Amino acid sequence: MEGKRVLVTGSSRGIGKAIALQLAQDGWKVAVHYTAGVDEAKATIRELGDAAAGLYQTDLADPSCTTSLFDLALADGPIHALVNNAGVYLPLNYATSDDAAFEQNWSRTFAINVESPARLMRAAAKYFIGQGSGGKVLNVASRVGFRGEPGAAVYAASKAALINLTRSLAVEMAPHNIGFFGIAPGWVDTAMSRDGMQDRLASILPTIPLGRMASPEDCAATASFLLSDGAAYLSGVTIDINGASYLH
Repeated sequence: MEGKRVLVTGSSRGIGKAIALQLAQDGWKVAVHYTAGVDEAKATIRELGDAAAGLYQTDLADPSCTTSLFDLALADGPIHALVNNAGVYLPLNYATSDDAAFEQNWSRTFAINVESPARLMRAAAKYFIGQGSGGKVLNVASRVGFRGEPGAAVYAASKAALINLTRSLAVEMAPHNIGFFGIAPGWVDTAMSRDGMQDRLASILPTIPLGRMASPEDCAATASFLLSDGAAYLSGVTIDINGASYLH
C-alpha cells in the first residue's frame, strides 16, 4: 500500500489510533481526524512520523462538518481509502428515561454512528468513481450490531444500520471496484469501554471463550488485512473480533 493515503476518523485514540499506526506500518499515508482532544491528536501525528498526511478537526454530529471533512482532506492530496471509526456509545434505559434524554440520545447516536459515515461514504464513492481507479471503505461496527444488549438498544440499532449500509454499498459499488468492509469488535480495552470496567470485569471475562478482551491492536490487524491487496476479492463482509463470545 506504499504511498496510498487513507482518512481515519476518530484516530486520536483507541481503535482509531491503533488502526492509523498499523496502516502507517503497512505503507499508507494517514490523514488523522479528531473531534476533541487536540493534544492526543498531535501525539498521534508525532507517532505516525513521516506517514502523517494531515490533521483535521470536525464535529461529526454536525452534518455540514461531516460533508466538509472529506473535502478538507482531499484538498491536501488524493485519498485511496476511508476508515469510519469515530463513534459514540451512550447507555440508555429505553423505557424509563425521560423523553428529552431519549430524543437527545437517539439524535446524537445516529448522527455520529450512522449519518456521518453515510455522508462520508457517499463523498468517497463519488470521488472514487470520478477517479476511475476504485477505492476501499472500512466501517468500525460492533458485536451489538448483530445481537441484543440491555441498555444499548439505540447504539445497537445504529451499528446494525452501519453493517447493512456496508453490505448494500458493497453490492451497489462493486462495478466501480469500490470495496466496503466492516469489523465488529466485542469488548475492547479502550477508553470508551474502560469507564466502570474494573467493576464488571469479573462478569465479562467468563463470557469470552478466549479469556480476555480484545486490544485495539487486534482490531487494527484485521483492518490492515481488509485494506490490503490480500482482501481484493472480499467486499460486504463484517468480521467479528470478539474472542468467540458471539457467533452468527
